[in-house]
Amino acid sequence: MEELVEEPAKKLSYSAFSLEMARKKFRLTLSLQPLFQDVTPAVPSEFLKTALERASDLAVISEKARAEFIVAPILLEAREVLNNAISIYSGVRFDVAPEEGLQGVCDFIITRTPPFPSIQAPVLVMVEAKRNIVEEGLGQCAAGMVAAQRVNQEESPEQKNVYGCVTTGEIWQFLQLTDHELVIDPTKIYIEHIDTILGILVKMGAS
Repeated sequence: MEELVEEPAKKLSYSAFSLEMARKKFRLTLSLQPLFQDVTPAVPSEFLKTALERASDLAVISEKARAEFIVAPILLEAREVLNNAISIYSGVRFDVAPEEGLQGVCDFIITRTPPFPSIQAPVLVMVEAKRNIVEEGLGQCAAGMVAAQRVNQEESPEQKNVYGCVTTGEIWQFLQLTDHELVIDPTKIYIEHIDTILGILVKMGAS
């Protein structure tokens, strides 16, 4: 008689989290509030405007293409405005508490450190690039923010807030985690308002 072999349980990772899963597992309090009403827009450089124009038809190919051709240039522009005071990590593993599902690859992580080979606190922003629907990335982003918060609590406790963003490239939605309160800004900002998006990223990087 052939012996049945049980398949190992699939390990949880950031990408498996829905917003409701993240809320329950990490005991988060959710609220919808405007986060950046007083932000100062940052005028994009001609280089960024040209880069986004040239990438507009390529970004429809895949989620990865959107991250590379739209999101990455915008983040680099924010870094330039901040005089390189932040570092940007793209497509890196961020394994903080694997037993809780706080593991996996993050699209972008922004820190206020020099560009070390490994991620160091303080972690400021998590950015998840989603191909079509922003809402589907909120849980994944929230889980990543919880992981970033734990790293900060151990290594940089003065950093009270962790920010997050889910974007399709064309649409951007921002989040903030403080203690157990996850605030989601209900306003979705479109790429046509790139100066506002840049202004928000600069403010988050400077916070």
